[in-house]
Amino acid sequence: MSEKEMFINAWEREFGTTLKILKQLPAEKADFKPTSDKSRSAKDLATVFISEMGVIDGVVKGKVEFGGASPKFASYPEILKAYEEKHKAMVPKVKGMSEADWNAKIGVPVGPGKMGEVRRADMCWLMLNDSIHHRGQFSIYLRLVGAKVPSIYGPSADEPWM
Repeated sequence: MSEKEMFINAWEREFGTTLKILKQLPAEKADFKPTSDKSRSAKDLATVFISEMGVIDGVVKGKVEFGGASPKFASYPEILKAYEEKHKAMVPKVKGMSEADWNAKIGVPVGPGKMGEVRRADMCWLMLNDSIHHRGQFSIYLRLVGAKVPSIYGPSADEPWM
């Protein structure tokens, strides 16, 4: 199995888990923020998953445009739909990358005010890992609004295995 195939397998598996987590948030709680100053609302945090797909799209195209505005949605269900649709559209694009493109370098921010060259494959892995990180944040939001936290990698208090 190639590295790209391993990435796609992991990406598909983690997408399903993330979608399961996102679907647990009651739509009427989408504006919830754990703190008022630096925290994102649940809706804004959910939108990050779509923005990460945009980065992967840029990786496929060979140029990532950073600094644009986050997408805006009228409702929480629209975010879920957009996340599913964007993922469904992106998987064949990543699958279609040649090995040369997968391993080619791309210019991206590597620190405050610093650009560098990173392998395109590594940017895909970074976006996957970042989405897993944000999913962990989102699971805390679920607990704070009284929603159920389903199993992620093992049992949860709301979804025990035994």
